[in-house]
Amino acid sequence: MRLLTKEIEKKLPSIEEAKAFDDPVVQVKFFHPLSNWTWYAAGYSDDHFWGLVDGDFLEIGIFCLSEMKSIRVFELGIERDLHFEPKPLSEVRQEIQKRRR
Repeated sequence: MRLLTKEIEKKLPSIEEAKAFDDPVVQVKFFHPLSNWTWYAAGYSDDHFWGLVDGDFLEIGIFCLSEMKSIRVFELGIERDLHFEPKPLSEVRQEIQKRRR
């Protein structure tokens, strides 16, 4: 599976542009089927995404496409959620916080 298609890349603003929004729109969600880690991308520049990372902690940061492509656990790699609908970062954060309670 391609993690970043040309169509998705066109929808993602640069990292700098995404950071400038009060509530940027998350365009794509990534996950590993054997992990509880999830990455939500709202910006993209030069092989790096910027967005929300739901792992051991909930944090906003940078994550790297080439590193995501290289991850393999029991021959499974990171996948893109094909059913994810773009939504504001604040909404994604609220959904995660509700689930964590």
